[in-house]
Amino acid sequence: MPQYMLQASYTPEAWARMMKSPQDRAEAIRPMIEGLGGTLHSFHVSFGEYDVVLMVEAPDNVSAAALSMAAAAGGSLSSIKTTPLMTVQEEMEALKKASGAGYRPPS
Repeated sequence: MPQYMLQASYTPEAWARMMKSPQDRAEAIRPMIEGLGGTLHSFHVSFGEYDVVLMVEAPDNVSAAALSMAAAAGGSLSSIKTTPLMTVQEEMEALKKASGAGYRPPS
């Protein structure tokens, strides 16, 4: 099943609500991910541009997009980024295809 990295940032209002009433957001979103046929592999709080990083498996790109759309529509995120991930085996296949693609750089 395809894997995705989701990175998201909370709004200041969401942080204020969570400070007032702390909650395990991984467990809060797990049912939504599973309802879309996916699996939450990990949920990490991070520093910097994004507040959380999730590693998720989803049946396909449409399901992954639906997950991002649903999370964004909730209004507690100021940004969300979904990155499709490839296995090393998929990278090797892509490299083989690329080597035979016949691309010629501009002269």
